[in-house]
Amino acid sequence: MQDRTFRPYEPDQLLLLPPSLTDWLPEGHLGYFVSDLVETLDLGPIVKTYGSVTRGNAPYDPRMLVKVLLYAYAVGVPASRQIARELEENVAFRVLAANQQPDFRTISDFRKQHLGALSDLFVQVLQLCQRAGLVKLGHIALDGTKVQANASKHKAMSYGRMMTEEARLQAEVTALLRRAEAADAQDDARYGPDRRGDELPAELARREQRLATIRAAKRVLEQEAQTEAALHQAVQDTQQAARPRRGRPPSPPSSVPSPKAQRNFMDPESRIMPASDAKGSVVQGYNCQAAVDTRAQIIVAVDVTDEANDKQQAQPMLTQVLVNTEQVPRIVSMDAGNFSEANVTTLTALGCTPLIPPDRQLHGQAVPTAPRGRPPAGLSVAERMRRTLRTKRGRRRYAQRKAIVEPVFGQIKQGRGFRQFLLRGLAKVRGEWALLCTTHNIRKLWTALRRQRRHSGERLHVRCGSRNVERRARR
Repeated sequence: MQDRTFRPYEPDQLLLLPPSLTDWLPEGHLGYFVSDLVETLDLGPIVKTYGSVTRGNAPYDPRMLVKVLLYAYAVGVPASRQIARELEENVAFRVLAANQQPDFRTISDFRKQHLGALSDLFVQVLQLCQRAGLVKLGHIALDGTKVQANASKHKAMSYGRMMTEEARLQAEVTALLRRAEAADAQDDARYGPDRRGDELPAELARREQRLATIRAAKRVLEQEAQTEAALHQAVQDTQQAARPRRGRPPSPPSSVPSPKAQRNFMDPESRIMPASDAKGSVVQGYNCQAAVDTRAQIIVAVDVTDEANDKQQAQPMLTQVLVNTEQVPRIVSMDAGNFSEANVTTLTALGCTPLIPPDRQLHGQAVPTAPRGRPPAGLSVAERMRRTLRTKRGRRRYAQRKAIVEPVFGQIKQGRGFRQFLLRGLAKVRGEWALLCTTHNIRKLWTALRRQRRHSGERLHVRCGSRNVERRARR
């Protein structure tokens, strides 16, 4: 029987001609699209930080590092050590880096130093999506999702427990100091008074350090409570001067923190919040906001807050939509957590049709139909909104909300596996969330161009200045 013949396989065979990096990935790959896209973006704020100094080793090209970071977040590999490993093992990363291999510290420092400029790329990519026809602002949905901070909820402590722990640790430190003094006296009696005796036992040092940390956290909580009380009093004084109220004045908030007020020692700006994906559980994290357009699930505004409630985020988010897109959305839908008369009134004054239920609706609960005819005069804002949402058109439009914004959070958290921030502090977390949402829009733009190319059979041009990003967006 004749032996089976296989294709030649010689792993040690040397190449006779130098390979081209552009032949390593199939045409239309996301890596090529990210590379061409970055070439069209304005990276001036990043480039100008390098100056003109020529001493020392030449730095890595910032375009290469931006491409690597954007692609890493787009495929769910945000950690700098993971990125450095992929630059050695992953073909797409090696193509983007032109076979250069910056170490993880270089990647991490570049991200931290230029996080503000990287988050500003969100608007540039959004403008490309608008020019591609992916943003119409006929209907946008606003919502928030809780993302875990780079901190453990077990490292948080309430103000009441801080008081107890402070007293306990102070008593232990005092007892340890007495023991140390007694031991020093014995050593002086045994070895003479020339011994220094100023070495602190490790046990005492640990307790003193923890006591100092707790006292610092207490001072911050007390300062926040005093600031909130002063602000509340100023608002009350202004309202009283403008329109005196009858009856007993409302009691001002206490300048002493609530015993339940908490502060985390690892990321003090994060908060314990109800988890978005597990009812009844809590997470040490941030409340990440996104406004999503219904056309192609493009994110048109982003923000991060340390408040668990979404009610105060509606107006700032809509303002950001107007600035980013220079358009007014026709319909804006939100969940019941965003309802307030101020939000409905402001959105209506801007020319939007707000759809915000005043009451939370249980899953599967039937919505009663609205009575026919003109709405009666004298209805409150909440009553008028309830009536609007009971109409067939109102029910149909509001039912689209979950299909607009919820899949976006699922694609980021489940699809790309991003469930915890890498950076700490509200400002840095905002930059990282903007970077995540930028890469979400990049993937949507890449997918839309490929789909349109497949259906039309023509090459599509999406211009930014004098450059275009369609070169790799073909099959």
